[in-house]
Amino acid sequence: MHILSSGPMCSLRRALLFWLVPLFLLVGVASACFSYWTYNRMVASFMDEQMQQLGDSIALHDERVALPQVAPERAHKWGSYIAQVWNRDGLLEASSMTGIGAPMARAPGFHDVTIGGRQWRVYATSPAPGSGQRVQILQSGEFRRHLAVERAGSALAPVLILLPLAILILWGVAATLSREVQAIGRQAAQQDEHNIRELSMTRVPAEIAPLVESFNSLLSRLRDAFDTQRRFVQDAAHELRTPITAVALQLENVCRDMPAGACQESLGQLKAGVDRAQRLVDQLLKLSRNEAKAAQEPIVAVDLHAQVHQSIDGLIALADQRHIDLGMVVDSPVPTATLMLRCAAGDLRSALDNLIENALRYTPEGGVVDVRLSSTPHGPAIEVVDTGPGIPPDQLGRVFDRFFRVPGNGTRGSGLGLSIAQNAAQRCGLRIVLRNRQDRSGLVARIEPVAAVVPAASAAAPRTVGSTPVLAS
Repeated sequence: MHILSSGPMCSLRRALLFWLVPLFLLVGVASACFSYWTYNRMVASFMDEQMQQLGDSIALHDERVALPQVAPERAHKWGSYIAQVWNRDGLLEASSMTGIGAPMARAPGFHDVTIGGRQWRVYATSPAPGSGQRVQILQSGEFRRHLAVERAGSALAPVLILLPLAILILWGVAATLSREVQAIGRQAAQQDEHNIRELSMTRVPAEIAPLVESFNSLLSRLRDAFDTQRRFVQDAAHELRTPITAVALQLENVCRDMPAGACQESLGQLKAGVDRAQRLVDQLLKLSRNEAKAAQEPIVAVDLHAQVHQSIDGLIALADQRHIDLGMVVDSPVPTATLMLRCAAGDLRSALDNLIENALRYTPEGGVVDVRLSSTPHGPAIEVVDTGPGIPPDQLGRVFDRFFRVPGNGTRGSGLGLSIAQNAAQRCGLRIVLRNRQDRSGLVARIEPVAAVVPAASAAAPRTVGSTPVLAS
């Protein structure tokens, strides 16, 4: 038998409440029944003893005893005893309350009778020696039941008060335990491949401590595996860098001495392949370095305006080499205070550099690449707009895969630039969204907060009315 049910009702808190609350209620009902039964017997025994003593006492008097009158209200509300004296002939000689209409009991002892629709407890004595008179004592059965219920209720009052209090305490404890377990889950959810650390064992219940310890062991092995992977990539990139550089230098020397012709063309193709391998090694080394320092770099307030300036300054030489107009545009209404973002400066710089470099490499010579700063309701946004060939719509979802390159594109690349940029942006709480321009050929790469809504409208030309050019080469 499983205590926890399957499906959405599978919850420790629900299981505790489902099993314990009915148990509390059952115990309360059982306690009430037992208390009533106990006090009913106790009251009956006590009252019967008094009735018997009173009846026997009256029966022992030889002379006639004057009986005090009892009002019906006192008989039913206060349980006053009603005495009746019957003679040898079965005639009523005296009674504490007239008009009760109680017949003489046929046999001595205790009897339960109904008189006028009311329950009465009756005790009748044996005929007295000599006189032959009999005494009969009556008491209201309604009073007896009321007294038993009252005494049982007094005994049950603490239980009835503590029962809902215990249920509330159980609900609070179960909710607290649930929050503690959820906190462990949130702590585990914050782990990523760049920041893997063991879960804290502080305030972890003993019942789930083995589970958390096993999970910590798994995280430790996972962290070691990621570290081993990064070290392998770094070592492989470092080892490949030197021989590839040497091959590239030797190819340059051979090309310089080789006469024009078929051999020169073949060596040119070989040199293109070596250049691509060299760029791939550089990108792998950059990727491993970025991942290695992602967990060490602190979160700071980054000025996007200054950060874009630095990225443009670092790539202005490549833009001049390809005769591309590289500039930055800031939307006029954007206040300077909104162009601040809390993140790791290195990650943001990596994302910007890769997007701008990617735009410069795929934009034909004489084209334009603009970096636009704007603001959204969720935070600042950066757009890198180029005049290149764009990306086929069916390929837009795959360009962030590592080593994926758009088929038919003759531009040399490793297929890692956009993947590096996307990973860096995600560590900053951002995302990169690509879309083709509608006003002309080209691509718009937008860095925005994850919660921002991507507009479906086409990208406008970067230099438009209402925007202020800041820097252009």
